[in-house]
Amino acid sequence: MPLSQLTVHRRDQRKQALITLSGEIDLESAPLVRESLERCLRDGIRTIDVDLTPVTFCDCSGLNSFLHAAQQTTVAGGTLRLHHPPTTLARILDLAGCGFLLLNPPFDHLPSPLGDSPAAPRPAPPHRSVPLAPVLSGDVR
Repeated sequence: MPLSQLTVHRRDQRKQALITLSGEIDLESAPLVRESLERCLRDGIRTIDVDLTPVTFCDCSGLNSFLHAAQQTTVAGGTLRLHHPPTTLARILDLAGCGFLLLNPPFDHLPSPLGDSPAAPRPAPPHRSVPLAPVLSGDVR
């Protein structure tokens, strides 16, 4: 099985950094993402922008790295923002409901996982009343 490949480019300007990731972010390459973002903090960077335009794939291990880095950046008094997430990451962010932690508003710029036009915001789902049903059956003590 070939190893995933990820390239990290960093451009600093005062206390800001633009990190451009290129390739695949998965279990193999997520530690490189985490280390790259932690190094920014050690170097005194407090505003970190991550360009994901050239990323072809990102799974939940990549999301975990971004969430960890965002938490560490916030603790250090800074901000971390993701820009142009690939469809796989956009879908994970949508399912996990954590896009507000990593993306600048408005969040409707995420590419639709179904291939719809990213410029057209998705309509809000109709409000549905779901009857409550017991989760467990039988005798619970």
